[in-house]
Amino acid sequence: MKKMILEARVNEYAMRNENPHVPWTADEIAESAARCREAGASIVHFHARTPDGSPLHSVEAYADIIRKIRSKCDILIHPTLGWFSNDADPAGRIDCVTTLAKDRSTRPDFAPIDTGSVNLETYDPATRTIAHADRVYRNATDTLEHYASAFAAACIKPVLVTWSIGFTRRAAALIEMGLVQEPAYFLLNMTDGPYITGHPGTPDGLDAHLRFLPAGRRLEWASNIVGGDLLALAQISAERGGHIAPGIGDYAYQALGYPTNERVVALAADAARSAGREIATPDDAREMLGLPAR
Repeated sequence: MKKMILEARVNEYAMRNENPHVPWTADEIAESAARCREAGASIVHFHARTPDGSPLHSVEAYADIIRKIRSKCDILIHPTLGWFSNDADPAGRIDCVTTLAKDRSTRPDFAPIDTGSVNLETYDPATRTIAHADRVYRNATDTLEHYASAFAAACIKPVLVTWSIGFTRRAAALIEMGLVQEPAYFLLNMTDGPYITGHPGTPDGLDAHLRFLPAGRRLEWASNIVGGDLLALAQISAERGGHIAPGIGDYAYQALGYPTNERVVALAADAARSAGREIATPDDAREMLGLPAR
């Protein structure tokens, strides 16, 4: 069986009242990335944060993080575009990463393209109430085309983040149009807990995604759950031939005693090996995903 890629999602917008190990500063993110690399991760996904955990969007902040990560290890770099916290100008969300790409020392290996728009409310079934009812993450199709073309020009590999079947079909269209080159990399982004958009983080939710991946295309896919226990799907993802993107940025793992990112990555690696999959190194991931050699 092919090797399994582990992408560590180390912080997202998680606060430390949920898990005290969430890294915020550049040094903390770089250290977490290096430890995740030792545990088996070949890619790190991260959000720049201020010292109090607020979102931070600046070229300087991301350049500092990327240089510090690369000084410690060879893990592949996948920064955010800012998600809904950077929504004032959706087309301009990519300006930070395309500017970073002008310098080889700070050029990311990947950047995400969420291939659709989603409501990002939260629902509490105990009280039957909805919070953030007006919160929408906007990704118009012309914006997606702009992202794909700009990433190709900047030599950045897009990660096609799909929240539902419609997203997957739109991602397939970008591939058919020649805007995203094969092998494509899909992140199947499921949701759980308070988040009710997207497919549920269950075997059925994963299989619904898989049934609509574009046939006849060279692609790799990884599973992810925002607000849910991805480790519960780790072995199933391995058995289905996919990859996995775990981390405490998406889920605090209370049942495991609020572990570090590297502990979650190590447990995902154990699940992969139990399914007969070896763990991919960054160089393996480069080859599988069509990135240039170091």
